Amino acid sequence: NVIFSDMLFVVLRLLTRRLVHVFQMTTDQDLPMDAQSATAVFAAKGIDVTPNKDQGVIKVVKHPGLDGERPMIGDRVTVHYSGKLLSGKKFDCSRDRKEPFCFNVGKGQVLRAWDIGVLSMQKGEVCTFLCKPDYAYGPAGNPNKIPPSSTVIFEMELLKFEGEMLTDDGGIVRRIKVKGDGYSNPNDGASVDVHLEGSCGGRLFDSRDVSFIVGEGEDKGVPLGVDRAMDKMQKGECCILYLKPKYGFGSEGKAEYKIGPDKDVVYEVTLKDFQRAKESWEMDLNEKLDLVVGVKHKGNQYFKAGRYYQALVQYQRIICWLEMECGTGREQQKRIQDFVLTAHLNLALCFLRIKEFSQVVENCNKVIELDENNEKALYRRGEARLLRNEFSLAMEDFQQVLQVNPSNRAARAQISNCQNKIKEHHEQDKKTYANMFQKFAERDAKVCKCTVLG
Repeated sequence: NVIFSDMLFVVLRLLTRRLVHVFQMTTDQDLPMDAQSATAVFAAKGIDVTPNKDQGVIKVVKHPGLDGERPMIGDRVTVHYSGKLLSGKKFDCSRDRKEPFCFNVGKGQVLRAWDIGVLSMQKGEVCTFLCKPDYAYGPAGNPNKIPPSSTVIFEMELLKFEGEMLTDDGGIVRRIKVKGDGYSNPNDGASVDVHLEGSCGGRLFDSRDVSFIVGEGEDKGVPLGVDRAMDKMQKGECCILYLKPKYGFGSEGKAEYKIGPDKDVVYEVTLKDFQRAKESWEMDLNEKLDLVVGVKHKGNQYFKAGRYYQALVQYQRIICWLEMECGTGREQQKRIQDFVLTAHLNLALCFLRIKEFSQVVENCNKVIELDENNEKALYRRGEARLLRNEFSLAMEDFQQVLQVNPSNRAARAQISNCQNKIKEHHEQDKKTYANMFQKFAERDAKVCKCTVLG
């Protein structure tokens, strides 16, 4: 028995060494293998990272990453990768292109194997994934590259990851802890039930269940950033929102929560349930016109309170509902046009307050297309152009205001302001060119002196 046990031990050691050798050859030296053998080799050294543990994606770590958190669903990840068939033939490699690859993980933008595998990695980690066809290129494969129903191998390095930016200015960044259900999202005007947990500098300041109307979260003390993120969420989703001051509590802070001005805040948000509002195409014109009155009033309330971003949402809803409507009869047509003109003018004023001058010009242009002599639109466009240092264009707008209303003193003062700005600009140009020519003259003098001495 002792001899038999010793012999068995020796055999097992030899088999283990052979398995390790085969694995190393498979992953490092491209030893051709069939899918069954490759699965056995990877399973012996790695872990099954598929949710249902069907060995569809088996991971082997070659170089551990940095200790810390892993990517969350929706994060923007940057990777280097190399893809090979079991024959050892390489079919794709980011390093050959000398350019890493970026995608939002867990969003179906790439192979299922990648979404699953990358979510298991840490920054700096290098690993090898064995991916069965259902998680890779499926029964069809990829013409000229991947044969049908191929098991493939990917070596991947996770270079970095960061949250998903929900706004162009990076003011709202989302990281999804728990993916929601379905494909439907709340829209503006939807009723939502959420659980909020807000923190600042690691201190929890807000924890509650709250219901509110999307676009009107301000009424329930919900920050703009949380309100604006709603239309990206699904029922059951739990996410972390990183909010810059503009989307949190701004330059005012929140005394109630002991938060000072210009502070970043973090909210963990769970969307428990929601009821979508009717879309524009689901309402008839009379229903829209009835709703517009209340929406306009809500926008005006936000504007007067200095909540310009919240006001924007309300005025934009009016444009969405009515901009393409024609109406029946002259009276209804005029009513529609009045609402649209007012909404564009109010949008221009909001954008002027938040210093987004190109948007001011755009909304004023919409008004002028409908009413070329609209005094407010011409004046606000002039203000925006003046603040963009487009002095001549601004002066033209203010001059046109005076043609419409010769008694507009503000426009007359602005024309004088434009003239002064143009004069200052010309004086500055003279100084700039004078200095430039002086430098050229000094350089030419040095060149001549050197030539004479030579």
